[in-house]
Formats: sequence, C-alpha cells, structure tokens
Amino acid sequence: MLCIASALILCIIRTEQTFSSDRHDRLTLCMSAKRYPAIDESVVRSLCEVLGRTEGGLTNKEINELLSAARIPDPTPRAPRGTYVMISKRDRLFSALSARQRRDGCGNAVLAFVTKALAPVRFHDSPAAFEALRTEVNVPLAFAGYHVDDAGKLHRRSHAETLSEARRRAMRLRSQLVERGAHPRLLRYCVAEIDEDNYFHAVLEASKSLADEIRHRTGRTEDGTSLIDAVFELGKRGHPLLVLNTMSTDTERSRQSGLANSLRGVFGSLRNPTAHEAKIKSTMTEQDAVDELCHMSYLHRRLDECHDVPVMATATS
Repeated sequence: MLCIASALILCIIRTEQTFSSDRHDRLTLCMSAKRYPAIDESVVRSLCEVLGRTEGGLTNKEINELLSAARIPDPTPRAPRGTYVMISKRDRLFSALSARQRRDGCGNAVLAFVTKALAPVRFHDSPAAFEALRTEVNVPLAFAGYHVDDAGKLHRRSHAETLSEARRRAMRLRSQLVERGAHPRLLRYCVAEIDEDNYFHAVLEASKSLADEIRHRTGRTEDGTSLIDAVFELGKRGHPLLVLNTMSTDTERSRQSGLANSLRGVFGSLRNPTAHEAKIKSTMTEQDAVDELCHMSYLHRRLDECHDVPVMATATS
C-alpha cells in the first residue's frame, strides 16, 4: 500500500500564495508530483457531511485552521463585525473543497484536508473520538478508493461498489477485533496482516502466537500437538507444566483437558492446513477470520490464567 500523505502536503504547500478570484492558478507542483484523480463530488459532499456534523465533527474554528493549513481558500463571504453568515459547516466545507478541486483538476487538496483533519495528534485527549470520526470518514472515502489507517495515514484501496461494502471496509478486521477486545499478544503477532485485511495469513500468524507463548512459558521446543501433549498432560512427571487450576476435582480436570483439546484443535484444523495450503486456494472469509481470531484471543486469556509449575520440580519427560 502506498502512503500518500507526504506527497499531498508537499503538493499543497508549494502552491502559489495568492488566490485571487480572477486567476486560475494550478497546483504548481502537480505537473511534477503525483496528481491524484479528482474525487466525485458526491463523495466530497458525503465527506463534508461527516466532517461538518454537529456531534463529533469539526467546529467552525477548526475548519478555519484546517483550511488555512491546507492552503485552501474559503469562498464563504466574511460576515460584517457583529453578524454571521447563514451557512452550515458542511455546506461551507463542500464549497471550499469542491471549488479548490475544480480549479486544481486533481483531488490532492481534498485528500490533504482529510489527512490534516484526521491527524492523530489533534485527538490526543480523546482517542475514541478519533476512531469514531475515522471510521465514518472511511465510508465515503472507500467509494473513492482510499482508506485512513489508525495512524492517520492515507492509503490507496480498490473502489467500493456498494454502501454495505464501504461500511464493512471502514470497520475492517482490526476495528472488529479491537471492538471485541482481542488479546494484545494476538494483535502483535499479525499486525501487518490485520491492517491489510489479509485473512489467510492473519489466522496463520495468530496461531503461531499461541505456540510461541507456551514455549516461552515452559522452555519446551516442540510444536503443534506434541507441544500441547508435553505441556498440558501429566506425562511421566505426573503433572502438567502449565496448569489452569489445582486439578483437584473432576470439573477442574475437565477444564484443563478442555484447554488442551482447544489448543490441539487450533493446530490441527487451522495452523497445519493453513500452513500447507496456497493462499489463492483459501476460501476464508472475513467473518471466518474474525471468529477464528477471537477464539485464539480467548485461548490467550486462558493461558494467562495458567500457573507455571517450577521446572526444578519436574523430571525429564
């Protein structure tokens, strides 16, 4: 994926300083820097609806600052002192962004404004507000083939064709997992795959996180079901290396056995087949990936509950 924010801002800041109405100056760098196609005005209108909404949108003061920072003239007439112009924030934004885009003949100015509006530093005291606005902005952006990630960076994507597809893209895999409270250890192992909505490899990398955590906790070197047998079963030692409970009752022993069987199921039904299957042949859907990753997140939480049996108290298995 191509991060385009720096190119956009560079293109904007080198624009001529004078914006007199009788001149049809273009972005001076657009002839040499990358020009991004003009964005359909219906998409620009929808972006302005989101950014200019009363609840959670930009204030008029913020619009002033962001238009100025992006070197976009505001065509809304200045009101005489003590009065105000009757125009909504969304209409004011649309007027400014669409006029600039028509003059430039490219979408750079609109995309630069969006990038500035969603700069994470602006939301340092309210990360939830950033995520809510980013998610809503990504819906109309999907129709133009763009996406803002959780670092505020703009990336190219294929164009969405339907509203349901655009909304699904706005939530995407990471947003769904974060919303469900996925275990941080799982997210760390497949961050690139999750951010790229790569379902096939996200599941594969996540399954590795379980085995690595078990090896890290116990010092064992096996993999797959052999690792589970060595760690969670009694073995010749007479006790497991990781115990979920005291195993003093049938219920507790069943819980220990259930955890071991669940881990075997991950390695048997997901990791091993996925590791040997070509990605192009994979039929894994987004919903499949979310379900599988959430299940592995659950197993990570159960591993966190396990107690280590001191190695010095064990015999060689």
